[in-house]
Amino acid sequence: MDEVLHRLVDKAWSTFLETPRDTRFCKTTLSKRLTAALNARHASQHPDAPPIAAFVPMDGYHYTRAQLDAMPDPALAHARRGAEFTFDGEAFLALIRRLKEPLTRPTTPTIFAPSFDHAIKDPKENDIAVEPTHRIVVLEGNYILLSKPPWSHISPLLSLSIFVSAPPPLARARLVARHLAAGLAATPAEADRRAVENDLPNGEEIVRLLVDGVDVVVESLEDASWGC
Repeated sequence: MDEVLHRLVDKAWSTFLETPRDTRFCKTTLSKRLTAALNARHASQHPDAPPIAAFVPMDGYHYTRAQLDAMPDPALAHARRGAEFTFDGEAFLALIRRLKEPLTRPTTPTIFAPSFDHAIKDPKENDIAVEPTHRIVVLEGNYILLSKPPWSHISPLLSLSIFVSAPPPLARARLVARHLAAGLAATPAEADRRAVENDLPNGEEIVRLLVDGVDVVVESLEDASWGC
């Protein structure tokens, strides 16, 4: 994992250095570890400067449970929560467009994004702050590189895109472990059924509808340091 992370940091940093100073560098990838590594690299060169990278996951753009209740088939919507149609893609696209507006410090405002509160199982509004000093925004989410509207309008706005793939058997095992750890399933059998009926079909859709021209493709193999 460390070798892969170092390679991604090098790639992201070199691309960032080519980004105009009045433009945010937006990318997708492995998330918090990359954000921390980019901030560490920046701090090594500018010890007194504020962090340069912010992490914004797509999780805050889940439709709320109330919104799922209002869908034509609420039972299906709740059962498939996590599928593409259970996210507010238009709102996420609007966030990316705001992030790509020119940086005109000190007049550039702080931009707030929602997070996802697992305790209440709904988004928490305005919980993530992207400050004017954040010139790198690390985005993460299953559907950011999907080639269907509105998601397909996001890719052209990104400075660097990274797609992480995993062999289906490994992805299935990781999903079972994650569902058990998160309390989303009481038994391994229940967790596996959730993975087979919802998560793995979502993954198949992502692979089938992945946009052309992804900058970097990384295969996630069995490695405890990936944090899966």
